[in-house]
Amino acid sequence: HIAIADTIKADAQQAVARLKAQGLTTAMLTGDGQDSADAVAQTVGIDEVRARLLPEDKLSALTDIREKRGAVMFVGDGINDAPVLAGADVGAAMGSGADAAIEAADVVFMNADLSSIPASVGIARKANLISKENIVFALTVKLLVMALGLFGIASMWLAVFADTGVAMLCVLNSVRMLYMKTE
Repeated sequence: HIAIADTIKADAQQAVARLKAQGLTTAMLTGDGQDSADAVAQTVGIDEVRARLLPEDKLSALTDIREKRGAVMFVGDGINDAPVLAGADVGAAMGSGADAAIEAADVVFMNADLSSIPASVGIARKANLISKENIVFALTVKLLVMALGLFGIASMWLAVFADTGVAMLCVLNSVRMLYMKTE
């Protein structure tokens, strides 16, 4: 009798804990046996496990999870993950994975460090927040200048600022993403 099992990455438990701290639900879709999958999930802290899945089964499981919970990010590295990476809202491949997985993914992590996953979610959330700030700021200034223009108070220079100046301020606001620290 010979038993072979994958080893759990050292940073897996910490990465899953960070994802949960971000308010995300974790699920594992695997072709491995149920007992092995359950043991890994329990050790790492994964919320939901679906085991003994073929590639097309992974895609239907992902669709089921999307219907229950909303948008789904799938992280994989194997050739069997390519269909589900392509079908996910965000497909992320580990750079050390199979070429088919890398080609099918929307995002490729250049290392196999699992802490990159919660860090990327944090970056995406901050980028989304800054985008919303820029939209609100730009529309507010433009509406204010338009209202002033209706009353004959706005000058041509104010209108130029409302267009070009606000665009430049939004770009500068976005640049601060470069200096943000991720947890």
